[in-house]
Amino acid sequence: MTRSDHMTRIFKVLVLLPLILAGPVAAQDKLLPVEEAFKYVVTDTGDAFEIDWAIYEHAYLYKSRLSFESGTEAIVLGEPELPKGLDHEDEFFGKQEIYRDFFFVRIPYTVSGSRPSSADLIIGSQGCDDNIGICYPPQTWTANVALTSVDAAAPKLNLGELGGSTQSEFPPADEVFTPELFAVDGNTVELGLRIVPGFYIYKDKLTVRVLNEDAQAGLWNLPPGTMKTDDYFGEMEVYLDSFLAELTVARATPEPINLELEFGYQGCAEGGLCYMPQTRIMTVELPAATSVGALESSPPVSEQAFLADVLVNKSIWNAIGLFFIAGLALALTPCVLPMIPILSGIIAGEGDSVTPMRGFTLALAYVLGMAIVYTAAGIAAAAAGMQLQAMFNQPWVLILFSGLFVFLALGMFGVFELQMPSSIQTRLSSISGNQKSGTMVGAFIMGGLSSLIVTACVAPVLIAALMVIAQTGDLVRGGTGLFAMSLGMGAPLLVVGAAQGKFLPKAGSWMIAVRNAFGFMMLGLAVWMLSRILPGQVTMLLSAVLIFMAGVFLGGLTTLSTDSSTPQKLGKGFGFLAIIYGVVLLLGALTGGSNPLKPLASVNVGGAASVAEAEHELPFKRIKTVDDLDRELAASAAVGKTAFLDFYADWCVSCKEMEAYTFTDEEVQSELANTVWLQADVTVNDEADQELLKRFGVFGPPTIIFFGKDGQRRQGYEVVGYMKATDFAEHLRKAFN
Repeated sequence: MTRSDHMTRIFKVLVLLPLILAGPVAAQDKLLPVEEAFKYVVTDTGDAFEIDWAIYEHAYLYKSRLSFESGTEAIVLGEPELPKGLDHEDEFFGKQEIYRDFFFVRIPYTVSGSRPSSADLIIGSQGCDDNIGICYPPQTWTANVALTSVDAAAPKLNLGELGGSTQSEFPPADEVFTPELFAVDGNTVELGLRIVPGFYIYKDKLTVRVLNEDAQAGLWNLPPGTMKTDDYFGEMEVYLDSFLAELTVARATPEPINLELEFGYQGCAEGGLCYMPQTRIMTVELPAATSVGALESSPPVSEQAFLADVLVNKSIWNAIGLFFIAGLALALTPCVLPMIPILSGIIAGEGDSVTPMRGFTLALAYVLGMAIVYTAAGIAAAAAGMQLQAMFNQPWVLILFSGLFVFLALGMFGVFELQMPSSIQTRLSSISGNQKSGTMVGAFIMGGLSSLIVTACVAPVLIAALMVIAQTGDLVRGGTGLFAMSLGMGAPLLVVGAAQGKFLPKAGSWMIAVRNAFGFMMLGLAVWMLSRILPGQVTMLLSAVLIFMAGVFLGGLTTLSTDSSTPQKLGKGFGFLAIIYGVVLLLGALTGGSNPLKPLASVNVGGAASVAEAEHELPFKRIKTVDDLDRELAASAAVGKTAFLDFYADWCVSCKEMEAYTFTDEEVQSELANTVWLQADVTVNDEADQELLKRFGVFGPPTIIFFGKDGQRRQGYEVVGYMKATDFAEHLRKAFN
């Protein structure tokens, strides 16, 4: 039998099923012959027998009475794959599982020796007619099945270009992938696909939606697939064989209904390309519901998914406006605020000649540099499937730019004059006629370099743009979103530039003080960047030295005369406080402390001895690979626990904020009392890290994925970026409800 004949036969069976199930109406008052009450078709897939059963509407088969034996010596049967039956209280055999209407059985087999052209399959069964109340005697059926040749079982097909039309020699998608839907009870159906050997289905492309207003899809307990390296999507979980999976259905009313489902899927051929995504509307009659209740609202769509949808499906101007506003919201995050002293230092380097317009144009050059470089880096990273954060947070990069900030700070302190080489200034001025063009170019370059600071924070708006680029390949729309977001983040800097040009003190002692202040800000940025890779104790030690020296510059150790001005007295006061705080930080660092907000936590109150304070350790279980995750999820599901996976990195500022302020909250920990804490450290961003990130489409930490008691991902409940404890606790209640 050829593949075409094979699929045609199956297709005809499916088309004729409604006629078979209707049965002879006139025969309802008498017992039908057993061969008319129970009909079946057996086909071979190359490595398994597939049996389609069609049962008369008033009859049923006992699941426990089904048996299968090989009548051919060369064929060795495996374990039959039987669907779940209906619960039935039987007057003859008590509580039983039964099959009604139609169902599908798959029996894998192996061949011992040479492969015969046909094989006998011996089928045992017993059923009853509940209209008359009589059971048939046990039956033995023998089906002679023509075996598919091995070569025909797994053809290598060329399905044309992805998204293009299939070639005429290829079977239609309906013949390769056959959706199946069976009613189990009033609240459960079995939904799945029959897949022709040589083809496969992407697990993450499977979707299901209930179209009835009085019903709603619940959990779909999909079986595990097979990991496959796909030519188009990389490492993917796929189904190589036919499968059925239980889908729970929430019901608002108990009455029987015709359930209408929208089933979506996409598959490909081995050695070929992919079919277009398929959508099928399927209907099945559900009996009266065993449980009813108010239908839940749809799970929330994650913020990044919403933004990605706007970017793809809405007008480009709406997307630009939304992403610009989102960028404005990001401007006040800890990762964007450090840009203010960088820009201020550039403007302060102009001296007393700076004007509001000059400050604005310098800020504009700085913002454009940041936006262009950040957008280009984001496009490159997303297109290559890389973490944008990981690109800019390598230790050597952080050390290099920390050194740059130290260099700029020394320029602010007057150690040397910070300017471009005269030859370059002359050439630039001859082009534009602007004697300050060198500074404009410098501001642009500094803005581009400063873009790496933003990557320390992951926000949904950033993830949305990267999702669009990575998943659709639309560089224009994704890049437009990134650029609009960058301009939004930089817009407050334009105000800072113009205001600084207006209010910056002119030449004199005040100007020196301002430049010194910006110099210490630059040094603070260097320490802050190094904190991503240095131990907390070392970071605190550097902070102590920096704050102590700032206090000295403010005049904390300077003797004032009786006629000293008020600003001098204020400077000495603040300087003295800074010196004290610096000493406290130094003491804390030398005694093992690492938290600048609690510098003396490691020192005994009596001062006689110092002890390490036992810090509360979060109950995270570290995982590294996809296999580690699957194992832990299976273990949590086995004991009925929910789980969440936290993507973490040492250089991720928001990750440390989550650990310090959110995960330690009592309310949050109470909500997570029956939850397994899993954490993936992707600091290194090696192959295992990238595989784990790609599994969930995650572009960087902090990102949190939630899993139900069944071990399945709770789609739509992802958390990206920092979330306050109260908001996170409320989110947990929704995610695990």
